[in-house]
Amino acid sequence: MSTKASISGHPIHAMLVAFPISLWTTSVAVDVFYYFMRNSALIIISRFLLAAGCIGAIAAAVFGIIDWLGLQDREVKRVANWHARLNIAALVIFSISFYLRMQRNGHIVGHHLTIPFLISFVGLVLIGISGWLGGELVYKHGVGVQPRNNDG
Repeated sequence: MSTKASISGHPIHAMLVAFPISLWTTSVAVDVFYYFMRNSALIIISRFLLAAGCIGAIAAAVFGIIDWLGLQDREVKRVANWHARLNIAALVIFSISFYLRMQRNGHIVGHHLTIPFLISFVGLVLIGISGWLGGELVYKHGVGVQPRNNDG
């Protein structure tokens, strides 16, 4: 079931999701390093990773919506709906984590950043589940995959 949002048969959504997944995952890893090293530069790095991940997620979502609009099968649409819901929730959660890390919001979390770190960890769990559902869409239902011509 090929998608409308593709370049030479390659789905754009699948190309772009690697960015928010890797950026957000790395931001959580940097948060863990911060707890052991207490280097304030790591907080700045994590903040940039979160922001870039949010931008990448929005870009991936645009092409994901285009793909979603082309789905016809009811079961596939149900899985895609959960995939989308979890991705939206993750984007909101990582955006909140980013917002709470801004210096002007330090009074909200007491400058310890434990709450933003925990929020990011929840977001990481959500993208893990959503990624599994994305794999389900591709590998079980063939979403974004060009049908092969086996005549040869």
